[in-house]
Amino acid sequence: MADVIDYTIQGDDMQIVTIELDPGEGVRAEAGAMMFMEQGIQMDTGTGGGIFQGFKRMITGESFFITTFYNSANLKRHVTFGAPYPGKIIPLELRSLGGTFLCQKDSFLCAARGIEIDIAFTRKIGAGLFGGEGFILQRLTGDGLAFVHAGGCIVERELAAGESLRVDTGCLVAFAPTVDYDIQFIGGFKNALFGGEGLFIATLTGPGKVYLQSLPLSRLADRITSASRTNREQSGGVAGVGGNILGSLLGGDRSF
Repeated sequence: MADVIDYTIQGDDMQIVTIELDPGEGVRAEAGAMMFMEQGIQMDTGTGGGIFQGFKRMITGESFFITTFYNSANLKRHVTFGAPYPGKIIPLELRSLGGTFLCQKDSFLCAARGIEIDIAFTRKIGAGLFGGEGFILQRLTGDGLAFVHAGGCIVERELAAGESLRVDTGCLVAFAPTVDYDIQFIGGFKNALFGGEGLFIATLTGPGKVYLQSLPLSRLADRITSASRTNREQSGGVAGVGGNILGSLLGGDRSF
């Protein structure tokens, strides 16, 4: 049974979550997620269940180690965790969500002690081969609170039985295990080459809850890489022109 914790989420585009721990309570978090903690909070870093558990987390893109923060004082104490990039923190009350929820790799932030963090693979070959971010998922299991992080604006949808939604594979944050998840070819020659959305798209079919994000980490990284490359090319061009002029001057060329 997971510890019963209270929390407060602060901020807008770069959110933090502060967990209030009663004496003896604890919260688990990825290594490096902690922002600050009050006196009386003790840290215990380990694999969270053996070397195999550590390797399974590495497959999902998380750290090999996981840290438990527990309150060893006789008063309530607080520990705060920060989101790794601009976006929102989503609280998941697993008890009211059926005890299990699936989320994208890299999205887990922290959870009450007693929540199990495991890996889950998509059930269909198409999703496994072409799912991109959605190939390997994280499974959160328990009866307490867990927190995941998503980029940009967050959309929560409750799909009815048989209702389908088609989304970019990277824009899917988390969904109930009752939601059917598959990857389909986007179709159309022009769509594939010039649509800018990739060759494949995720299809979600209800019933169940779905969380979507407007700014996947992969999309943000691509934009930063593209901007950095453009800046280097422009800087190189200016440097090249300057070098040609300087060379002409040193060589005695006055023709310009």
